[in-house]
Amino acid sequence: MSEEAEMGATPQLDKLTEAFIKIRDARSELKHEYEIKDKALEESAKMLEQAMLDACKQLGVDSVRTPYGTIIRSVKSRYWTNDWDSMYRFISEHDAFALLEKRLHQSHMKEFLAENPDLQPMGLNVESEYTVVVRRAKGN
Repeated sequence: MSEEAEMGATPQLDKLTEAFIKIRDARSELKHEYEIKDKALEESAKMLEQAMLDACKQLGVDSVRTPYGTIIRSVKSRYWTNDWDSMYRFISEHDAFALLEKRLHQSHMKEFLAENPDLQPMGLNVESEYTVVVRRAKGN
């Protein structure tokens, strides 16, 4: 920002900036406090989950009804690859494109369009909006 623009800042913008920074700091502090408390609760919940999994295994059951709720033990699987070239070939060979998620890598698409301004894929939608960034003044 030019020196002229900084000197021409209105008192209203000073107050808006000061208020914005105070709110941002307060939100940051609240978030930090929440994260500390939430982490403790999460650790307690994980210990209870493990105890319930152990009990289901010991009883040889996948569900147990209690007066407070039903415990259900299930298998959760996650899939990934370390070899994308082979995975793309496999998907192509078996016409299994449903194995991929339908989303675009945002920064790569932005970079591609910047490098290729005459190319735009059919069906591409773009939503742009102005945002504001507030940087704290030195010494504050």
